[in-house]
Amino acid sequence: MNNSRSEVNIILPAYNEEDSLRILLPDLKLKYPDYQIIVINDGSTDSTAEVCKDNGIEVVSHPYKMGNGASIKTGARSADCDVIVFMDADGQHATEDVQRLLDKMQEGFDMVVGARHSGTHTSTLKLFGNSFYNRFASLMTGNKISDLTSGFRAVRTDIFRKYLYLMPNGFSYPTTSTMAFFRSGHAVTYIPIRAEKRTENTTSNIKILKDGVRFFIIILKICALFSPMRLFLPLSTAVFLIGLVHYAYTYFMYHRFTNMSALLFISSLMIFLIGILSEQISSLHYRDSED
Repeated sequence: MNNSRSEVNIILPAYNEEDSLRILLPDLKLKYPDYQIIVINDGSTDSTAEVCKDNGIEVVSHPYKMGNGASIKTGARSADCDVIVFMDADGQHATEDVQRLLDKMQEGFDMVVGARHSGTHTSTLKLFGNSFYNRFASLMTGNKISDLTSGFRAVRTDIFRKYLYLMPNGFSYPTTSTMAFFRSGHAVTYIPIRAEKRTENTTSNIKILKDGVRFFIIILKICALFSPMRLFLPLSTAVFLIGLVHYAYTYFMYHRFTNMSALLFISSLMIFLIGILSEQISSLHYRDSED
């Protein structure tokens, strides 16, 4: 690792990105000569590591493919700086936007995310999925989330490292870090960016259906960890209302209180109590993570 400390480190997780890195790395070095650039080589089978070394870029290599999230965690541990900028190595993110993220950080934010707009180079299905996740996550956190899954972001290193244990090794790191920052009361904002087409000969490693389900599960996990009642209270209320409707139907039709109605009411109460218990556990967990 480079012994000289830089105020900003630019971390690029990469898997078989030799073609895009040949273009991206010289551009980054030219625009940001004072920033440390670190490429996390996630077990690439091409010349990714050699391209980095040829450009004088520090490279940290995994012995095998461990996943995008694992690369992010390796990068965060390897960084020696106040602010980390994470960006994709496939050429989708414009290098000039790095400075825009950093300029916004100067306003006192703990995380600044590059939010892709509707005119970006991505599929309609992916845009629809992202829109759904953004709305769902906004509802759960109580904050407007413009792009839950964008991997282009600047973060304060010390804060980001607190949540590494929460992050999976796959592609859900943006989801997890965003939810964790919001629920822990850190200042997060977004700036609009345009995601360009991937560099020729590179393909996305994200499987839309598989990773979409995973993103959804991660949202639920983070909500349960940081704000359980946002999850358990609506569920308890829904079960209670179903029980109430069922009771009203059986009472007016058969003039009796059925076992099913009793089960639904008891289930509603149990879910509510589990939510209260989870809230207390979450509070203790949060307090410990701040110590």
